[in-house]
Amino acid sequence: MHRIKWPIRHSFSIRSTAIRATRAALIGVAISLSSGLLALPAEASSLDPQNSAIERLQLGSTLPAPKYSELGVLIAQDDTYDPFADYSEFEESMEEEEDINFFRNGRLLTLGFQGGFRGWTQTLSSIYTSNISFGLFACYFFDLRFALQFGFTTSDHIIQVTSPSTTAIRGTVGITDLSFNMKYYFNTQNVTRGLAELNPFILGGFSQVYRTIVVTGNSNFAKDSAFGFNLGGGIEVPMMRNKMFFGLQGLFQYLMFADENKIILDENDVKTGVSPVGDSFQITGVIGVNF
Repeated sequence: MHRIKWPIRHSFSIRSTAIRATRAALIGVAISLSSGLLALPAEASSLDPQNSAIERLQLGSTLPAPKYSELGVLIAQDDTYDPFADYSEFEESMEEEEDINFFRNGRLLTLGFQGGFRGWTQTLSSIYTSNISFGLFACYFFDLRFALQFGFTTSDHIIQVTSPSTTAIRGTVGITDLSFNMKYYFNTQNVTRGLAELNPFILGGFSQVYRTIVVTGNSNFAKDSAFGFNLGGGIEVPMMRNKMFFGLQGLFQYLMFADENKIILDENDVKTGVSPVGDSFQITGVIGVNF
């Protein structure tokens, strides 16, 4: 058996060829990696609308602007603009409980009768007598606390004006009152049971008051009207399982008659020195039916 001896020069050439092939393969891998890394900034820059717009301006491109769907921009929604963000089952249950409480314990409409007496202040208290007043009212409830009340009351009084140097003036004066008042009932959940059953309230509004004066011995009569502001309060005690109630109400009326600063003249047109200045107040008992 004979050993084949390769020439030294030939073996060196084979080794050199292998080294060159390995080096070429490494260079190819490096080129591929570098081209991939270089492509990433280009793609990222294409996602930037500002860079894309600048490149289009530099290139003088007439292509349309990219859409947000093409740019891949995600629009985040803020909870403050979400129509369902404020939804709460707890709040809905509370509103439902309030409605049930209103229909179970509240009132929608009340019709009633009121009667008592009407008095006067200042000078009117000396020339007009206090007398019985009575009327009707209707009350519409918005909820357990607020209500709107329409009322009608009437009363007749005796008028008497006397002066040492003039003839006495006697007669009657009739008062008709149309009122519109807002009522507010206090929350009595945190007070004792006895006070809670009284249902205290306050009211305020305005009235249109009509006055008719008839002087004794004179066939003529005078009519006028005045606008008034109302302020008062009262209590209501339920009866017959809240189907009816009995109450007590006090009301002050600030009246603005046109002649309150004028001096009254007697039948001979002599000044009496008396001016009909004053306002009105009422204290009435109330009985009503709830619907």
